[in-house]
Amino acid sequence: MDIIKSIEHEQLKDKIPYLKVGDTVRVHVRIKEGNRERIQVFEGIIIKKQGGGVNETFTVRRISYGVGVEKTFLIHAPSTEKVEVIRVGKARRAKLYYLRDRVGKAAKTKEKVGARIETKEIVLKEKKAEVKEEPAKEAVKEEPAKSEEK
Repeated sequence: MDIIKSIEHEQLKDKIPYLKVGDTVRVHVRIKEGNRERIQVFEGIIIKKQGGGVNETFTVRRISYGVGVEKTFLIHAPSTEKVEVIRVGKARRAKLYYLRDRVGKAAKTKEKVGARIETKEIVLKEKKAEVKEEPAKEAVKEEPAKSEEK
């Protein structure tokens, strides 16, 4: 069991963004098309968060051309480039499934009054400062200056 935890710990990202249900976010995802890679942005409201550790996910919902679209992203996936918080939403429940039935302005959450949009990050792993040991330089022994004896 300890082996599994150590392998999972290696896969975790060093820093993850502080996300809450109800926030409006912009997720930058790396997409591979053939031999090219590009970054695609998906913007919407976080309607749920679940899991923990490597399997931690969050689902983002937006309405595109009148159709609701939901995407689930792994927080620790290498394809999830970065997550920007655009608006801090006010949510009183853990899962906002009721937004699926709403259309237009009603499909948004209220913005938290006075909330500052800060890029808070949760540090999971501290990077150890790599100290390179330099070869010890040979100490040059300086001979004391000969004082003139009287």
